[in-house]
Amino acid sequence: MTDPFAALAAYPRLLVCSDVDSTFIGQEVIELIARRAGTEAEVAAVTAAAMRGELDFAASLRARVATLAGLPVAVLAEVRKEVTLTPGVPELLRWAAEHGHVVALVSGGFHEVIDPLAATLGIRHVRANRLAVRDGLLTGEVDGPIIDRAGKAVALRQFAAVEDIPLSATIAIGDGANDLDMLALAGLSVAFAAKPVVAERADIALPGPRLDDLLPLLELARG
Repeated sequence: MTDPFAALAAYPRLLVCSDVDSTFIGQEVIELIARRAGTEAEVAAVTAAAMRGELDFAASLRARVATLAGLPVAVLAEVRKEVTLTPGVPELLRWAAEHGHVVALVSGGFHEVIDPLAATLGIRHVRANRLAVRDGLLTGEVDGPIIDRAGKAVALRQFAAVEDIPLSATIAIGDGANDLDMLALAGLSVAFAAKPVVAERADIALPGPRLDDLLPLLELARG
């Protein structure tokens, strides 16, 4: 059986592309927003089904976002304060910085919450969805193309091209069915606290709760 880490040892510079909700952070942002709309339980059930691969992601996202219509955009500032990094993320970022690697984020969540977080962490590459706003209120729609399963793979490919890093030197980390195309494209695919459909297809499955459990495996492979 081929060592999934072996090919990475040939590259001095890697791109680590991580899903955000329930992977890079400990929450599902859309559920935090839905709590303000009184639709958290409904939204959480749809999210779980989508992550298991039982629903089309784009359609499920539109349905969940529709429940947010009428919320003041100011609730997003409240939500940002509730977001917490997954244990091990600071260590992963420090390792990447020390070795000259690049960390990118790609999400079925929302730029409005992820961008400020990424900026504080020095992460330059972010791809996510945007919430439509009119007169200071969420309209219940997504603004622009939806970043779904295929969109995440496109983002990984584009981030790698911008950084001049071959796809074989990329690591993709995710937990849900909408991460599968990105994981399949990457040089190394990592399922983190993932749904069974993801864990069974990834090169390696980490149970959590720490994201930096990946680092000893990478260091061992790279000597």
